Amino acid sequence: MKAAFLSTMISALLFFTYGIQAQTTDTKLDQMELMKQFIGSWKHVSPDGSSMIFENIPFGDAMVGNTKFISKDTIFDQNKYLWGYDKKNDKIIIAEIFNDTPVMEIDVVWFTSKNIVEGVLQKDISNPENASTKFKFEFKTQDAFILTVTQNGNIVAELTWMRENK
Repeated sequence: MKAAFLSTMISALLFFTYGIQAQTTDTKLDQMELMKQFIGSWKHVSPDGSSMIFENIPFGDAMVGNTKFISKDTIFDQNKYLWGYDKKNDKIIIAEIFNDTPVMEIDVVWFTSKNIVEGVLQKDISNPENASTKFKFEFKTQDAFILTVTQNGNIVAELTWMRENK
């Protein structure tokens, strides 16, 4: 009887242990594939009528892009971007250079679901929960996303971007 009880307990323990692991194992998101959602031309129009146009084109398995800041049909600023995948850390790296300064910004972003991207500045990647600046992109549809930027826990920008058909 002890042997039967012991066998039953071991079987139950193994089933319970592997059952829990199977239920809690996260499905790994394909960051490179999901990054492709950003390919194309996107536009945000501010309440004052100025706009930003954000364009990304494929470059191998990565992307290159730029943003134009436009007011009254005049481009007043531009940024250039390189998007790439860091396989070791399973994150997307965005290197951004600005038209009016040689200072470069490096952002690290990652999909937490098929339609949510979270990110921080590279300097904060070792402790993203406590980053002073955070980014969140939420794809509402394949043709619309909302970018929310927070600083020190406060929303400083919430921008709606719509895909432009060219």
